[in-house]
Amino acid sequence: MLLRLPTSVSEAQECLAEGAVPIGGATLVWAAWQRDGFPARAMSLRELPEANVIGREALGAAVVLARLDDRVPDVLRRAAASVGTGTVRRTATVGGNLVGSTLRCLLPPALVLDARARVLGPDGVRETGLADAAAGRAVLLSVHWREPVAAAYRKFPGADGGPPPLVVASALHDVEPGPRLRVAVRTGYDVLSEDVDRGADAEDTLGVLRERSLGGLPPVAWEAVREQVSGLLGRPEGR
Repeated sequence: MLLRLPTSVSEAQECLAEGAVPIGGATLVWAAWQRDGFPARAMSLRELPEANVIGREALGAAVVLARLDDRVPDVLRRAAASVGTGTVRRTATVGGNLVGSTLRCLLPPALVLDARARVLGPDGVRETGLADAAAGRAVLLSVHWREPVAAAYRKFPGADGGPPPLVVASALHDVEPGPRLRVAVRTGYDVLSEDVDRGADAEDTLGVLRERSLGGLPPVAWEAVREQVSGLLGRPEGR
């Protein structure tokens, strides 16, 4: 296997044109390669500046999870810290977790941050939604967002050999024409998300969420949503 390490977007495009398979830390594909055979060409973005940015409103796809610290919103840092072991986090990348994994532990916090993806395709760099990036139709370079007013994150304990543990994330954004609340839940392998106006109080906002896709959540997941929304918006007196 020939591994290419492009240092520019144009060089990365050349690698793709040559049929190079994009990889990050390869933590999710190594076993499959050993079983099915290695690709002739592969490409890592670890030397590409656009894929290594870390900041309050941007995160590169080649950044390993262990590097996520207080430079990024707490909701992302906590999600990264919950992935695997320290050894895994020192190798696994943001891009691999978001688009190369069925678990997608970073996806709920990225969704509540209203993140957009910058991807590299045959025609160059473009911005798209996370769903498009996760579908694997282009190479993820980075994700970008506007920092929220406040955010919350919770990952429940998981059983060995069982389904992925429940993850609930939420964030409050100060946008025009008024504040918006975003909530995302990973239940099993599915990730559900909603974006709603901030109601008159927490119960009003929860009522809207219940009327939408989150209303069908299992009781334990809905209670976690209720707890986060109440914490972000404040509990009205008498309730």
